[in-house]
Amino acid sequence: MSLNCYSVRGVVSEIQRFSVHDGPGIRTLVFLKGCPLRCRWCCNPENLSREPQYMMVGGKEKLIGREMSVKEVMKEVCKDLIYYRRSGGGITISGGECLLQYRFTASLLEAAKLEGFTTAIETSSFAGERALETVLPWVDTALCDIKHVDDEKHIMFTGQSNRLILENIGKIGISDADLIIRVPVIPGFNDTEEEISDIAHYAAGIRGVKKLHLLPYHRLGESKYKGLGMEYSLEDTEPLSPERMEILLAAARTSGLPCQVGG
Repeated sequence: MSLNCYSVRGVVSEIQRFSVHDGPGIRTLVFLKGCPLRCRWCCNPENLSREPQYMMVGGKEKLIGREMSVKEVMKEVCKDLIYYRRSGGGITISGGECLLQYRFTASLLEAAKLEGFTTAIETSSFAGERALETVLPWVDTALCDIKHVDDEKHIMFTGQSNRLILENIGKIGISDADLIIRVPVIPGFNDTEEEISDIAHYAAGIRGVKKLHLLPYHRLGESKYKGLGMEYSLEDTEPLSPERMEILLAAARTSGLPCQVGG
């Protein structure tokens, strides 16, 4: 470990405190700018571009994203150190895609280790080998999406193949990180029992997977598209009912993995 990690800089869109859904314990989420995927349902479109940009929020322009050093980020993160120690929590790096800024992500996680609390990443796993090699040694928990096992459908709805993603998730599975698979359940994309069962059974075959979480589609990010002057292609799509999610949960559990809705 080296104190040099504190000087590394990256582009951060938001630091969100007191999360209990993105890794163990009470956590602080650090959202980074930039993502190589273009998922139709993305709820953080302000993080697609790596560059800072203006978004209309409440009728006013707001600058989203600023360059920060690891030292600056950790000053905010460490405000809740007492909660991390009591709950086993810590820092979770999200996005966008945190592996796009992999040197910054690795340095943030290294600094967290120096401060003595746990680390997690939320990732699509779409990244090069160097990114994984740099980041994984500092990760305690990896929250990884498997959106679909059908490559053609994955390309249609995200703009990218799932081949590299699935390959990388396999590599994460044999690392020291606890691996949790997340499935964003999107109407018209992967919301049949067969599709969810296929994803869950694929996940069950990956070494190191601890749990599978089904994440129901929601429209909470729709206003952000308007604020950015972007089209939201799923504006006519309604969230699935709790009853439907329970049916899909039962399909996922046929894999033998511990499964839950949300998380």
